[in-house]
Amino acid sequence: MPLDIYLNVAVAGILTGLVYGLMALGLSVIFGVVRVVNFAHGEMMTVAMYMAVTLFSALGLDPLVMLVPIATVLFAFGYLLQKSLINPFITRPEHSQFLLLVAVAIIMVNVLLILFGPDAQNVQVSYAYDSYQIGPLIVDATKTYAAFAALVVATALFCFFRYTTLGTAIRACADNYTGALVVGLDVKHLYALTFGLGAACVGAAGVMLVLIVDVTPALGPAYTLLAFVIVITGGLGSMPGALLGGVMIGLTEAMAGLLFAPSAKSMFAFGILVLVLLFRPQGILGRRAT
Repeated sequence: MPLDIYLNVAVAGILTGLVYGLMALGLSVIFGVVRVVNFAHGEMMTVAMYMAVTLFSALGLDPLVMLVPIATVLFAFGYLLQKSLINPFITRPEHSQFLLLVAVAIIMVNVLLILFGPDAQNVQVSYAYDSYQIGPLIVDATKTYAAFAALVVATALFCFFRYTTLGTAIRACADNYTGALVVGLDVKHLYALTFGLGAACVGAAGVMLVLIVDVTPALGPAYTLLAFVIVITGGLGSMPGALLGGVMIGLTEAMAGLLFAPSAKSMFAFGILVLVLLFRPQGILGRRAT
């Protein structure tokens, strides 16, 4: 094959990987602060995708225009879920947290099946078949817009945690739970904010991903698993690691689909996970437990 084809596929994989990275970033943020593994993560993203499809079908609203409103709705949902349901389980054994969030995920999938049925749905925006030519590269417009939006959201989240007082307080809770309680921080409220931010990230990722793939209720568990692969590859709890892991998985899936078969994408993604676990168990950018 000409080299141009490999370059085009690689760029498309990187752009999709940035959206994957934002999806996984929400999972990484929740685990890094709350220390709860969100097994309903992909299902939350599916909810955001269906919201985008419904608003586009009913009102003709572009998903990218609705990114902030839908992310805000997911933030509120995540905040209330943590505040009302998950906070009482924070001090319980991990298997109790696991069962709780798996139950939430199953409920969400079945509610979506009742409301929308099992058939795939999508949006057909006016720029769906547009592209940009940059030298030998032909870059898909929808993937470019989605990747750019993912970078903007990720950058905003980084700045929030780094430069705001509230972000500093959340990081303090992640570093020392007991110390945060001692100095008077409302840890449960900060945990709920963190879960809301993670849900907002996955909601934003869902809005962008609906431009690239069709949505079905069964998509949720598959993307929950993919988010786990990404955050473990990049480093569980590492925000830059989540983005790096997403880019790596997106690039690997794209190249595997070109060189072998589309059905081989998952095999190579899990192959990277196995190699990372063998040679760097804490993830590429993760830190060893002390």
